[in-house]
Amino acid sequence: MVIIRVALSIPKRQLFDYLYEGPALAPGVRVAVSFGPRKLIGVVWETSDKSEWDVSKLKSIEAVLDDEPIFNPTLLKLCGWLAQYYKHPIGDVVQTAMPVALRKGESSQAKPIEYWTLSNVGQSTDLSSLSRAPKQRALLTLLQEKDLLKSKAKSDFGAAAVKGLTEKELITSIEKRPSKESTWQQDLLIQDKPIANVEQAIAISCIEAKLNQYSCFLLDGITGSGKTEVYLQAIEQVLNQGKQVLILVPEIGLTPQTVHRFKYRFGIDVGILHSGLNNNERLQVWQQSASGQLGIIIGTRSAIFTPMLKPGLLIVDEEHDASYKQQDGLRYHARDLAVMRAHEENIPLVLGSATPALETLNNALNGKYQHLKLHERAGNASLATQHVFDIRQQQLKFGVAQGMLDRMSQHLQQGSQVMLFINRRGYAPALMCHQCGFVEHCKRCDNPYTVHKQLFKLQCHHCGSAKTIPKNCQQCQSNELTSMGVGTEQLEQGLASHFPQYSSIRIDSDSARGKNKLDKMLSSINNNEHQILIGTQILSKGHHFPNVTLVLILDLDGALFSADYRAAEHLAQLITQLAGRAGRAEKPGEMWLQTHDPGHPLLQDLINNGYAHFAQYALLERQHANLPPYSFQALFKAQALSARDAFDFLQQIGQLFSTADNVYCLGPIPALMEKRQGQYRMQLLLQSPQRSALQKAIGQQINKIETLNLANKVRWSLDIDPQDFS
Repeated sequence: MVIIRVALSIPKRQLFDYLYEGPALAPGVRVAVSFGPRKLIGVVWETSDKSEWDVSKLKSIEAVLDDEPIFNPTLLKLCGWLAQYYKHPIGDVVQTAMPVALRKGESSQAKPIEYWTLSNVGQSTDLSSLSRAPKQRALLTLLQEKDLLKSKAKSDFGAAAVKGLTEKELITSIEKRPSKESTWQQDLLIQDKPIANVEQAIAISCIEAKLNQYSCFLLDGITGSGKTEVYLQAIEQVLNQGKQVLILVPEIGLTPQTVHRFKYRFGIDVGILHSGLNNNERLQVWQQSASGQLGIIIGTRSAIFTPMLKPGLLIVDEEHDASYKQQDGLRYHARDLAVMRAHEENIPLVLGSATPALETLNNALNGKYQHLKLHERAGNASLATQHVFDIRQQQLKFGVAQGMLDRMSQHLQQGSQVMLFINRRGYAPALMCHQCGFVEHCKRCDNPYTVHKQLFKLQCHHCGSAKTIPKNCQQCQSNELTSMGVGTEQLEQGLASHFPQYSSIRIDSDSARGKNKLDKMLSSINNNEHQILIGTQILSKGHHFPNVTLVLILDLDGALFSADYRAAEHLAQLITQLAGRAGRAEKPGEMWLQTHDPGHPLLQDLINNGYAHFAQYALLERQHANLPPYSFQALFKAQALSARDAFDFLQQIGQLFSTADNVYCLGPIPALMEKRQGQYRMQLLLQSPQRSALQKAIGQQINKIETLNLANKVRWSLDIDPQDFS
C-alpha cells in the first residue's frame, strides 16, 4: 500500500490522499476515486509514503484509467506553475488543461481512424472508364498509391466523388489504429514560396538561428507586412527537422483562412482546436498531437495545453488580443503561458502583432525579447491613409455623415468594397419613450435593453434576458417609443436602402452564429459577392480582404473617455488593425474616423505618427502613473445580492493586506458595471512595484481569505494581472 496524492477538481487549494495497491502509478495518470457521495476523476500528482491524515481513514483508488500518463512532465510542471502563480486550485488547473472528453472518463487511447482503400473491383478497374468523372478518377488514382483518410478524401475531392466510387463498389472503408511513428513528414510537399524582402529575411534568419533553444521574439510588423510569410518560412525549417509547431490565433474566425494557407504551403494535415468543435473532435486532435501524428496544430487560447511529442516552435499571432486572457475560472493568459512553455520545452517562441501589447513591447525594449521589425507592406501594397471626419453640427443618417456616404459611393463606383465598423450589435442600444423619457431596462443589470428589430425583441447583452418589444410605454402608456443610437442591424438596413444596387453583409455574433457560418461569410466577401461590409470586432482581426479600399469607424467617441486605463491602448490597437484592412493589394486604401472630438491627442498622435509613437508615449504615461508594466496588479472581485455584503467582504480582505510590505490597496469600489445578473459587484485592487512582493503577500493570505465569515455569502474570485475591470 502506498499513498497517492491526487489532483481533483474541487475548489480547494490542495491535493487529496488515497491508498493504492498495485503497479507504480506515474504522475499524470487519471484515476477514478470517491469523494464523499460523488465519484470523481482526478490526476495522479505524486506518490508518498506518509500522509498528514489518519491512514486508516483514507479511501482507496477505485480504478486506474490510463496505461500511461496523459500529461508529460513539462505539462505537469506548467500546471503546477499556473496553480502557484494564479493562486488557483491545482485540481481545477489540471481539469482545464485536459479535453472535456477526458474529464468525463473517456479512454485516452486514440480511436481507430477510418480510411478509404481500393476494393478488389477498384484494383482492376480501368481509369479510362471514369473519363467523365474527373474527380472520381483523380481520387481513384491517388488510392492506387496509398490509402486516404475519409475526412481528407471528402475535403479534397468532394462528397459526390466519394459517394460515386462507393456506389460503384470501387472503394471500401477500413480502420487503422494510429501508430506512434509520424507519417506526415512523408507527405510534406512545400509549395513555391515568395522571395522574402530584406526585413523578412532578417527576421526569418534570426528565428532559424535559435530553433533548438529557448528564445522569445516579438515580430512587430505593420498590418500587411507579411508576418504570416515569416511564420511559414520559419516553420518550414522546423518541419524539415521532424518537429511540431503550435500556433495560437485569437479568434475562431481566423482559423479557416490560416489553416487553408498552411495546408496549401506544406501539403500536410493541420490539427484545429477551438470551441466550435465537439468533444470527440477536440480529443482526436489532442491525441494526434500527443502521438506526433500532426506536424502543425492551430488553435485558440486553450490550445496552449496541447501536448506535442516533438515540440519545435510556438507562435502566438496577434499577441496583443484580449481574448488570450481567460475571464473566468482559471484566469490565465495564454501568451504568458506560451512564454513559460517555450522556456520549459527549450524551443523558440514568436509573438506577432502590428500593435504589440505594452507589456510585450516593454519586454522587447528592455532586451528580454528579441525585437524584429517589419516596416514595409508586402508586395506592391501601400499603407492606408488615415483621416478624421468632424461630425459636429452634421446630420447623421443611420449613424453615418453625408460626407462619408458620398465617399463610400465613390469607392463603390470604382468596383471596390467598403467596410464599416461599429462595436454595437442589434438595431439600437436603447428604447426610449418620446413622451416621458422612460428607457426600457433590464432590472437584473440596471442596463438598457438592446433593440433587435429582426427578432422583434429587447435583449440584455449582459445576462441574456429578453422580452418582446412593447407597443406602449410601461410608465405613461404612450405608443411613441423610439430607438436611441445605432447598431449593426440598423446600419445594415439603412445602407441597403441608401445603396440598393450594392449587396451588404453584416458580421457580428448574431449573424455569424452557427458552425462554419463565419467561414462561409468570409469566403463570400473574398469572392466579391458583397460590396458593403458591416461588422463588429470580428472584422478587425487579421482578415485579408484585398478589394477593401475604404474603412469607416463609427461611434468612436465613447471609447475616448473610459474609466479603464487600458482603454487608450485598446482603442489605438483597434484603429490601427482596422486601418490595416484597407489597401492590402494593388489598390490604395483609406480609413476615416467619425468623431465629435477631432482634436483629441490620441487620435492625432495615431494618425500623424503611427502606433509605435503612440505606444512609446503610452509607456511613459504608465511609468509616471506607476501602472503596468511598471507595477504588478491583482484584482479581487466579489458579487452578492447585497452590495453591503460584497463591500464588507472585500474590506476584510483589504485589512489582511494592510501590513504587507510594498503592497498597496485600492478600494473596495464598485465595478464599472455595478449590477449584473441581479448581483452587486465590487472590486479591490492590489498593486506592487515588485511581482515577488505581490505573490508573497497573496500566498500568505489566500487561505485566511477562504475562512472569512462572509466568504460563503458572496461569490468571489482573484484575477492576477487583470485585463478587464468591467
